[in-house]
Amino acid sequence: MRARPRGARGAAAAAARWAAVAALLAFTLFPAYFMVVSAVSERPRTGTDSLLPTSFTLENFRHVLQEAGFLGYLGNSLAVAGLTVAGSSLLALLAAVAVARFRFRLRTTVLVMVLTVQMVPLEALVIPLFLQVRDLRMLNSLLGLSVVYIALALPFAIWMLRGFVAAVPAEVEEAAYIDGASWGRMFWSVLFPLVAPGLVATGIFSFITAWNEFILALTFMNEADRYTVAVGLRQFFGQYTTDWGAVMAASTVITLPVMVFFLIVQRGLVAGLVQGAVKG
Repeated sequence: MRARPRGARGAAAAAARWAAVAALLAFTLFPAYFMVVSAVSERPRTGTDSLLPTSFTLENFRHVLQEAGFLGYLGNSLAVAGLTVAGSSLLALLAAVAVARFRFRLRTTVLVMVLTVQMVPLEALVIPLFLQVRDLRMLNSLLGLSVVYIALALPFAIWMLRGFVAAVPAEVEEAAYIDGASWGRMFWSVLFPLVAPGLVATGIFSFITAWNEFILALTFMNEADRYTVAVGLRQFFGQYTTDWGAVMAASTVITLPVMVFFLIVQRGLVAGLVQGAVKG
């Protein structure tokens, strides 16, 4: 039997790889495609069994943004997510510098406690957090919800940023001291730029935490004008019927800010993952 030429084998292997990649992309992108098609089609009000838009319409988006008040929910979520990213990034960076650079008693215990808190199920924290927020008179407050999300995002952010801070050689800071830089200038001009990729990675985690969270937002927000997008989406689900066109249009609106955020920080995310994977 004649052996297949090496070039033919290489072409067959390349074709198989491209077929596998195409199948993976189709499997990954199909939910997004189905969501968009359902959002611009009139059919989802009676069913969602069509893979092609039966008739193009933007009525679902108009209903969601104008009549259902989803723009207000979108603004609430953007405000909460922005506060969460800013607060968790700043506090996590300061805490990561403390545990990575300073030597103090129970330092390892603090790190273990931070990691342990991350393992506690969210459902177990709803009632204690509700009681604390109620006692602080921060129910129905976007600031109160942001503070809770910051507390939820901090353990992972501290643990992740600690690795980035520890990877920065101490000689870099010592050189800045020798050149006469104060601690504050060394922190912002030397250390901060080096750990910025890690801040991007933790910022993405904090953003997703605040953007997608549902249970706490539903529990703490009793007024409709304070709802986030995750809670606002619930209004399109009825007891006996569901407005699938509005659901898919609202889901598309919810997805767009996340996509824009990822496009803005994607370079920093890649750099952060690469830097976080290599120590030293």
